[in-house]
Amino acid sequence: MVEPAPSVAPPAAKPHADRAQLIAGLPLFAALADDDLAAIAERAVLRRYDAGDVVFHEGDGGESCFIVASGVVRAVREHPSGRAISLQHFHAGDVFGVGALFDSQPRAATLEVVESGELVVIAAPDMRLLMRERPELAIALSGALAARLRALGERLARQAFQSVQGRVASTLLQLVDATGDEHEVVLALTQADLAKLAGASRESASRFLASIERAGVITQRRGRLTVHDTDALEAYVY
Repeated sequence: MVEPAPSVAPPAAKPHADRAQLIAGLPLFAALADDDLAAIAERAVLRRYDAGDVVFHEGDGGESCFIVASGVVRAVREHPSGRAISLQHFHAGDVFGVGALFDSQPRAATLEVVESGELVVIAAPDMRLLMRERPELAIALSGALAARLRALGERLARQAFQSVQGRVASTLLQLVDATGDEHEVVLALTQADLAKLAGASRESASRFLASIERAGVITQRRGRLTVHDTDALEAYVY
């Protein structure tokens, strides 16, 4: 199954110079030389996705690498029973689909768009060619993949030893940290999404969120959660 296109037709591709400037600003490529950036931009496509769009489904063939230019996407893993687990949220500068560059295995999760934005899309054959020609790029992508694996291992270790409150608080702090903001951080997140990310039941997560909302640490609205006091939230991490 091929990866689906966005639900609406994407706008005309941005000029090469604009794509190169955008790519140069992404942490993944920050250390690359100008000619490396130009080579990537020449092969990259910038696509716009709306909230609710599916970038690809679990089981699809891995044909591209994606980098978040703006917006938020999330990885979701589905169980045969129908239960879904949110694995991770990706923000501006994050890369996903890196596995497609190294093998042809099906996608391990579904990627859904949480907040509308743009993704830099590079076909796997093009990126493999670039990595052979430009070893610095291969090193950068390998580093991104290694960092992802380390983060996953740390998250699993924390969840194994933390209480439900600690897991939910830790997950919220990670999401806040990914935004780069420090005060009045608004997250596009439902209680169900947060519970899945934290490895908790929705009921347990809901009770904890209600208690810290009464304490003024957060405010909840439909599909939105605002964190007012990260210092107070850290006190629940144990």
